Amino acid sequence: MSEPDISLSQAHAAEASHSSADLPEGWLRVGSLDMEAQGIARRPDGKVVFIEGALPFEVVSVQVSRKKSSFEHGTVTEIHHESSQRVRPGCPHFGLHTGSCGGCKMQHLEVSAQVAIKQRVLEDNLWHLGKVKAETMLRPIEGPAWGYRYRARLSVRYVIKKGDVLIGFHERKSRYIADMKVCPVLPPHVSKMLLPLRKLIGQMDARETVPQLELACGDEVTALVLRHLEPLSDGDKALLREFAAAQNVQWWLQPKGPDTVRLLDEGGPQLSYGLPDFAINMPFRPTDFTQVNPFINRVLVARALRLLQVQKNERVIDWFCGLGNFTLPLATQAAQVLGIEGAETLVVRSRDNYDRNQASRSEGQALAPTRFVARNLFDMTPDMLVADGSAEKWLVDPPREGAFALSKALAELNENQDLRQGWTPPQRIVYVSCNPATLARDAGILVHRAGYRCVSAGVINMFAHTAHVESMAVFELA
Repeated sequence: MSEPDISLSQAHAAEASHSSADLPEGWLRVGSLDMEAQGIARRPDGKVVFIEGALPFEVVSVQVSRKKSSFEHGTVTEIHHESSQRVRPGCPHFGLHTGSCGGCKMQHLEVSAQVAIKQRVLEDNLWHLGKVKAETMLRPIEGPAWGYRYRARLSVRYVIKKGDVLIGFHERKSRYIADMKVCPVLPPHVSKMLLPLRKLIGQMDARETVPQLELACGDEVTALVLRHLEPLSDGDKALLREFAAAQNVQWWLQPKGPDTVRLLDEGGPQLSYGLPDFAINMPFRPTDFTQVNPFINRVLVARALRLLQVQKNERVIDWFCGLGNFTLPLATQAAQVLGIEGAETLVVRSRDNYDRNQASRSEGQALAPTRFVARNLFDMTPDMLVADGSAEKWLVDPPREGAFALSKALAELNENQDLRQGWTPPQRIVYVSCNPATLARDAGILVHRAGYRCVSAGVINMFAHTAHVESMAVFELA
């Protein structure tokens, strides 16, 4: 199977059956929402129209900005019948106006309705792309809709004509930076810091050579990574130290690539987050991958392990293990754990995290023997899978590209059992996904070729108000 060659918009357009034939000329009835949060309507002749700012079941007028033979794109100009699920956006920078922020796409839609739409997207992708239907739909994992974004990459630009600095996300459909004064999806103390940060960088000698600011919040520490294209002067460093003391932040400097990130001043508290259900603490660097939403992450890890049903006598493999977000909690439940990750630097860090947590465990609460290895998981083969040994349970948490090679290798071992050499497949797999299209593709392989049933699936609203869909599916050997 190859990568799915179908857009989410096309998938939803196929479902948009609400006709506008009975409406006044030019009015459109919106039938559904695509994953760019555009309303989908059909003209009386059947032509699909994607409408920014429109919600399902609304009747609207549209200004068309792009016409093709099979579809049109436009923006809502008037709402004749408003959805009961339309709400007032919680951020002054959200909307369709000139200069509006492009960071969120769904603030005009009630949060529970956002989740329902994402659940529909997951179900549609599983069926249309993978020909898979989950036996049970899991209750969505939800959390705070505001102040949840503990990770963010903010663009920075000194506007010479205005003598001002902009810090934030890009404007809607633009390469320009939105003029953001607040950001309600960031933690409140960070949102309040946006204007002071603009003032700080405006005072720096390096204000024209600072393109980016990365935010990483731990449970106790707020870290800011300053990307700078030229060496910082002593005066600039003094300004950063003054700001750190006033705002209680920790500065990291990045002169080149991610591997050059260093603390401005050594010492101080360590950036980390906790998984209290498992008495695990996870130190991390500000450029390491960690989940954006710590509130959701705690629930996600707990549910994933509960669904995996790990027993004390079982071996578990955590594929795409990263820093050990799932691996270390698994080590509190299993007999043996193997964490496999593509980047050697992350493997080193995950080993350190394991050692730190093992050393802090009380007697009788030791973590199970756990090994971490680095391997290219996008180049998996049946032989490599056999070499890693059998495990009763798998936890799979890939990036957006999915776990195609891993799923394919598992399928090939099912289809040609002579390759197994005594190896046995996992009885249960929990697959955590940040891309419903690649999850659906891989689910199709697992169900139709590898001998599994999709026993359950559900969405995780990790990114409230955005079109991003996180999800989880559970597979059991048939």
